[in-house]
Parts: sequence; structure tokens; C-alpha cells
Amino acid sequence: MTRTGDDAGAALRDAVPGTDGFEIRPLRTRAELIACTQLQRLVWGVAFSEIVPPSLLLATQRAGGVAAGAFAPDGTLVGFVFGIPGIEHGRPIHWSDMLAVRADLRDRHLGERLKRWQRLDALRRGVRRMYWSFDPLESRNAYFNLRRLGARVREYYRDMYGETDSPLHAGIGTDRLIPVWELDSPRVIRRLAGEDHPPTATDVGHIPVVNPPIPATFPVPSEPDLAIDAPLVRIAIPANIQLLKEAAPDLARAWRETTRAALEGYFARGYVAEEVTRHGDWSTYLLRAAADEPL
Repeated sequence: MTRTGDDAGAALRDAVPGTDGFEIRPLRTRAELIACTQLQRLVWGVAFSEIVPPSLLLATQRAGGVAAGAFAPDGTLVGFVFGIPGIEHGRPIHWSDMLAVRADLRDRHLGERLKRWQRLDALRRGVRRMYWSFDPLESRNAYFNLRRLGARVREYYRDMYGETDSPLHAGIGTDRLIPVWELDSPRVIRRLAGEDHPPTATDVGHIPVVNPPIPATFPVPSEPDLAIDAPLVRIAIPANIQLLKEAAPDLARAWRETTRAALEGYFARGYVAEEVTRHGDWSTYLLRAAADEPL
């Protein structure tokens, strides 16, 4: 497969082994491309109709995108990342379209290693900014994207993917946040190096919550206050939206409605979501009034 970028970065781009024997590298063979489609069905469901096929995985690599995998010591594909190149305001960007790791291996930080590999690959192509999407109610993904990677968010997209046939998307629509990952910014560099310490739940305890949860068997969202005038605000989300969808679907839909209103309202006022903190059965986004701070 044709690759772009400088020769000095080729070795790092082609393989990133871990101390536990897992290896991050591009998908190379037809068998690996097919294994990637099988892994997509394993993660998003056998009926998922939006599988990225082998031909598109291959073409994306040729066009300067990413189709890379995490391989177990025995060569089995256990995770992958897929992203496409683009242009925004005349400069190159990267859209990270899919990231998945086999469920039984999600405690190995393979998702983060795939994302770090993708970042290095993009930087060596001259790309400085990356985007993707995630469900604002998925606390675990929010924590990973903002707290661990150092991405920031100020864009909310209603029902981005419409109705899909994946069970992961069922019940509450497909509203999404669009994080911005400034790949070589001081914030991201410090966060990935472990030199930047995000705030704890105690640190943010004094900051007003736009939609404070009402204690119950499952936390209940309150009506959001869209008129708080403060440099920092917090917006609450449930800690486990998938469990809530199964146990109390009406409550899950209520969380979608209230957090949609809250996030859209404060983004419209120039706030930017920068951090996520955990508070037992709920979490909060920390938003900063940063209308004059460019993203």
C-alpha cells in the first residue's frame, strides 16, 4: 500500500508494539481488512448496516487516511481505528470515524494506544487538528476524550446518524458531540505526557451545575438553568447510559432532552467543554466561558 510522510517516521508509523506484546500498525493484508469488518460487527452488532468494507479501508489508506489495528501476540486483530483526511479553511484535518476494541480487552488501554498512534501518524502527514464524534451521554467516552486525550468540545450535532440498526444506538437517537483535538497544542502534549493533572470532583465541587441530578434509584435530571452567569459551569450526565436505557428508558430519554438543551444553550453562549469529572452514579462536563479563545 502506498504511504505518505517522511522516511524518518516510517518505523514508528508502521508498528507500535507494547510491553504486553500487543502491536499497533496499519492493516496490511486482505485477511486483516476482512477481520476488521468482522470486528465492526462484533462491536456494533451483526445487523449493523454501516460497516466500512475492505475496499474502503484500503482506499482510505491510499488517500492519506488511517486504517490501523491493534494485534494480539498471536496476530489476532482485537481493535482498530479508521479515519479519513479532509481540508478545513485551506488546511489539512483528519476525521476519526471509528475506534473500537474487543470488549474483553478494554482494560488494556488499547483504545488510547490506537488514538496515540493515529495522532502521530497525522502529525507526520502535516495534520494538526483531528475531529470525531461521540454520544454526550456516554460518560466513559467523554472521560476518555476530554480528560485523557485533552480534546475540547463546543459543537453539538442533533441526531447526527439518524436511526441506525446498532443496539448501542437504540432508544435515544444519535445526538453527538464533536471534539476538537489540537494534536500539537501544549494542553494535549502535557495531557498525553502525564504532566497535566485534570481537576478532581472535589476541585469542581463549588462550580454551579446547570441540571443538578435529583437523587433516586437512578439519578433524575432537573430542568436546566440556561441563564447562569459564571466563568465555569457544569452539566451533569448519567454515569451509565446503557444501563439506564435498559432499566428506565423514559428516564434515559429525559436525560437526552435536558442535556441537549443544556449543552446547546451554553455552547451558543460561547462556552467550551474542557473536562469531565465523576461523582458516583453521575458525571459532569466542566465548561469554560471562552468565547474569545479560538479552537
